[in-house]
Amino acid sequence: MAVPRINRLGDLQLKIMKVLWDSSEATVAEVHENLSVEADFAYTTIATMLRKMEARGLVKHRAEERKFLYRAKVKADDVKSKMSTHFVERMFEGSLADMVSHLLTTHEVSREELDRLSQLIAERKKKL
Repeated sequence: MAVPRINRLGDLQLKIMKVLWDSSEATVAEVHENLSVEADFAYTTIATMLRKMEARGLVKHRAEERKFLYRAKVKADDVKSKMSTHFVERMFEGSLADMVSHLLTTHEVSREELDRLSQLIAERKKKL
């Protein structure tokens, strides 16, 4: 089986993955209930999306009685890595500095966040 393309997940797909990562396994009804807190998704929309995600190799299911229990086949860290790399490459031509500069000029940043960024940069410099 081919490796799933995880660099492009839509908003709903990502929300479903987060539910599965948090719960390890969930039925369509449980995913639907979890997502209904923030938006009004149809049950059938969630079921269809889970089937499509399974076809892509992102999730898999097992049958238990008359229910399908879905779980993630890809790790959260792998998705974060692939999606962020894809984003930096497409939007900033691979320049992490350009991305950080953009974020610092377009978002409110607290002193604590700046201190944390400085600490992360210092730690990374030590590894070079």
